[in-house]
Amino acid sequence: MQARRALSDTRQRRQSSADGAEGSDHGARQRRAVLGVMCLSLMMVVSAVASLNVAIPELARGTGATLTELQWIIDAYALVFAGLLLPAGALGDRYGRRGILLLGLVVFGGASAAASFVSSPGALIGLRGLIGVGAALVMPTTLSIITNVFPKEERGRAVGIWAGVAGGGAVLGLLLSGLVLEWFSWPAVFAISVVIAALALLGTLAIVPSSKAEHPVRLDPVGAVLSTLGLVALVGAIIEGPQRGWTDWLPLGGFIAGGLLLLMFVLFELRRDEPMLDPRLFARRGFGVGSLSLTLQFFAQFGFLFVGLQYLQFVLGYSPLEAGASMLPMALMLMIISPRAPKLARRLGVRAVGAFGLIVMAAGIGIFATMTTESSYWHFSLGALVTGVGLALATAPATTAIVSALPDGRQGVASAVDDLSREVGGAFGIAILGSILNSGYRSEITPATEQLPAETAAAVRESFGAVARIAERGAPNAAELVTSAQHAFVNGMGNALWVGAAVLAAAAVLVGLLAQRRDGVKRTTDSSGVT
Repeated sequence: MQARRALSDTRQRRQSSADGAEGSDHGARQRRAVLGVMCLSLMMVVSAVASLNVAIPELARGTGATLTELQWIIDAYALVFAGLLLPAGALGDRYGRRGILLLGLVVFGGASAAASFVSSPGALIGLRGLIGVGAALVMPTTLSIITNVFPKEERGRAVGIWAGVAGGGAVLGLLLSGLVLEWFSWPAVFAISVVIAALALLGTLAIVPSSKAEHPVRLDPVGAVLSTLGLVALVGAIIEGPQRGWTDWLPLGGFIAGGLLLLMFVLFELRRDEPMLDPRLFARRGFGVGSLSLTLQFFAQFGFLFVGLQYLQFVLGYSPLEAGASMLPMALMLMIISPRAPKLARRLGVRAVGAFGLIVMAAGIGIFATMTTESSYWHFSLGALVTGVGLALATAPATTAIVSALPDGRQGVASAVDDLSREVGGAFGIAILGSILNSGYRSEITPATEQLPAETAAAVRESFGAVARIAERGAPNAAELVTSAQHAFVNGMGNALWVGAAVLAAAAVLVGLLAQRRDGVKRTTDSSGVT
């Protein structure tokens, strides 16, 4: 009798153990599925920042957009996106991250569908801003959901994968857009976003759980308005400067208004009991240094994408697909290294890994800056490979440092600040490096336009696309004009990218001086639960 009972107890324990293992496996599978949906949503948002860059020549020819209008089409998305990230993260914490994610996917997909049917630069700028609203609702909720779903021991790797997609998704979006543009015109780029948004919406409805913070911060509409208008004013001044002149009332007014609005935002947040973004948080070493590192990384990265993809198509004559495929070495390095970078940072410290990554990235941008009108793809691919290694090493540790600096109940804000750093950096990178390109191109091309009719000369100074249209019409001396425009473009590109490389080198010094050592990272990690 006792033997039978013992045998029965043994069987029950084995069955219980098997059931527990099966439940654990099911939970792990569900977490991986949630991670997949979050990465798909993230790739949609990140690729929308970059994918339209590969269509810039098509946009210039199809809509007649000037270089300044092209900057606005690209940057309108990033500006609205950046300005609304913090309130969107707070909305997710307060009302539920799943619901805010679903709303963002609907807005993003609907506005992208509408953008595929317009043809004027003004309408595109407006719709790109609306797409940015959807992106702001989506992106911070993806990282918040990941940090909520994954247990402490698995969270670091999940964040590393998220960071890899955040970096590599832009390049994959470029490749997909280039592939579509082989057969269709530029509106098809927006159709890609519609398809991805629909897939992410279905995945979210099917498997993503609901979650929200136990003690969310109060909403802050005044802070959101001040920060958004301040960013728009500053970036607008930078974009309009080369065309209007830096002493014109609009750029000068933009700099003054932007600075005052952002100062008002900081002062307002300091006086609130529950600020949307407490400026004092940036005094925490992990939070502040991580934010600074991400901002400067994406300043250089998205500035380079805006400049480099035009170079490949306007100067080297690549098709959109060839231009997108040229970025594959960068995407490959991001996908391989990013998931392993958090572990490396825990072992060696954010200071060592982050600073080294920024130095490597600066070297990659420097390689791009040395390209000429006759450069080969191998020259470009070397720059892409080196830049990808540096970005992968620098991005994941910076993201982990930010989310580790705040408790679980503030992960919506931490995620939003992580995303905000990327988007603010990207918006300023496109504006500043694009304006340096614009100024260099204008100064170099002007002598070649002296014998042209006034209207044609003005169009050539405004946009390389005008030069392409003149060449297509077979106008006299078109070949000489194209050659002059290519040299002018390369001159402006070199100036812009050397500035990007210098910014990254300065960032490496700051991270090396200010970031935490290995022990500091471990203490922050243990206390917050992000490993």
